[in-house]
Amino acid sequence: MTDPIRTVLVDDQYVVRAGFRAILESADPDGGDPIEVVGEAGDGDHGVRTARREQADVVLMDIRMPGTDGLEATRRLAGPDVEDPINVLVVTTFDLDEYVFQALRAGAAGFLLKDLEPEALVQAVRVVARGEGLVAPAVTRRLIEEFARSAAPPSENPPGLEKLTEREHEIVALVAQGLSNHEIADHLFLGAATVKTHVGNVLLKLGLRDRVQAVVYAYEHGIVTPGGVDPRR
Repeated sequence: MTDPIRTVLVDDQYVVRAGFRAILESADPDGGDPIEVVGEAGDGDHGVRTARREQADVVLMDIRMPGTDGLEATRRLAGPDVEDPINVLVVTTFDLDEYVFQALRAGAAGFLLKDLEPEALVQAVRVVARGEGLVAPAVTRRLIEEFARSAAPPSENPPGLEKLTEREHEIVALVAQGLSNHEIADHLFLGAATVKTHVGNVLLKLGLRDRVQAVVYAYEHGIVTPGGVDPRR
């Protein structure tokens, strides 16, 4: 039997945590790996301690909480300097929350809206637990573009870009536009397994942890711009 995905819930509203727990622990086992909620916390500091103590695979993290907020907690759990990062899935009430963009830079593996369907929450936890990052939903694409508009001007020579093949460059641009592996496969007339391999090679060559970091990289370095691929490249 597959080990359950160890999940910690961090939100200052008890009713939200209770709802998430009920959804995750009643998830259909035939739909993927089982999910076990191993801890809860009402603020970021407690959430960080709980996630580390319980060796969580995924943390569902609210942004706006008293004391240590979700942004700082995400940085402590998944930031670039963290030796053994934990997957953080940011959950927000607003579809254009400025803190979400900062959370991506802090290392979040993805983000969701609190009004999502139960099955979408379950699927999101399973996807993030696999290390794929969550960048496909339509709301995510809007957030990505808003994030891009707030990013610093792109550098002329993005680090690591010269390591990519022409196909890999094409792949990272499509990932940054919010396409899933299957959507990329259809767009490029490739097999999904081939696309998955290309995405893995891109992450390895650029020293990135997941697809969300690839999105941040692509926008920060001008590989894509809001609305499409940078015509200069």
